[in-house]
Amino acid sequence: MYLPIGADFSVRTSCIIGIFDLDNTSTSKFTRAFLSQAEKMGEVIDVSGTLPKSYIITEEFGMRKIYLTQFNAAILEKRLQKNK
Repeated sequence: MYLPIGADFSVRTSCIIGIFDLDNTSTSKFTRAFLSQAEKMGEVIDVSGTLPKSYIITEEFGMRKIYLTQFNAAILEKRLQKNK
């Protein structure tokens, strides 16, 4: 199954490690450092088109990707539960 995350992007639900609210988690210096390092490594993909509200961490074939999306985490969680 796939989860639509915006801008004609979908991610495979079996590859999702976690869905996180950007406002709540970005207050931590550890989260900011994690996202900064991931961006330097080319792992961050911005599909929001606007100011992102959440991010999704995925891993497929040993490669980690972090998608920034305009949807809040609660909406994405509801979509994920609907697809199951």
